[in-house]
Amino acid sequence: MKIKWQKLHRKTHYWGAILCALPIVVVLGTGLLLQVKKQFPWIQPTTIETESRIPQISFEEILTISKTIPQANIAQWTDIARLDVRPSKGVIKVRSNTDWEVQLDQGSGAVLAVNYRRSDVIESIHDGSFFSDSAKLYIFLPAAVILSWLWISGMYLFFKTLIVRRKHKQKLAHKAAALTALSENII
Repeated sequence: MKIKWQKLHRKTHYWGAILCALPIVVVLGTGLLLQVKKQFPWIQPTTIETESRIPQISFEEILTISKTIPQANIAQWTDIARLDVRPSKGVIKVRSNTDWEVQLDQGSGAVLAVNYRRSDVIESIHDGSFFSDSAKLYIFLPAAVILSWLWISGMYLFFKTLIVRRKHKQKLAHKAAALTALSENII
């Protein structure tokens, strides 16, 4: 039995597109949001710059100040996901485990801003880890593999179609030339 490759490619595209549609829509949508995260404070709070260029406050002062922010829900170091120290901008960002960000002046310790940071949540949705590690491994990874196959086989079909059309045009041109030569010989 002869395999019809073109029919197989088309079926692969049909079913592959259906199988990976939802994960790909999630990846595309969140990817678009992540592309513009610096332009929209709703996604990622704008970093406030100060004149302080040398960090002056201690880790204990950072923790003490952070504890005073009710939204951040910080009581101890384990409630802090990370510290982002930016000496060139004069700011220390304290990110809590609840996705709240507290920006502190690295010289005086003054609270510059308190904002909810959505970019980390959007990123976890983007890579599938928001749902579970299993979803990341068994849904999002296969969808990426299927999408890669769709791209490769789609490119194959695209170029194959171009080549077939070119050969068809050449064949028609040869037939037209032959008919023209034949009609010239008759006349």
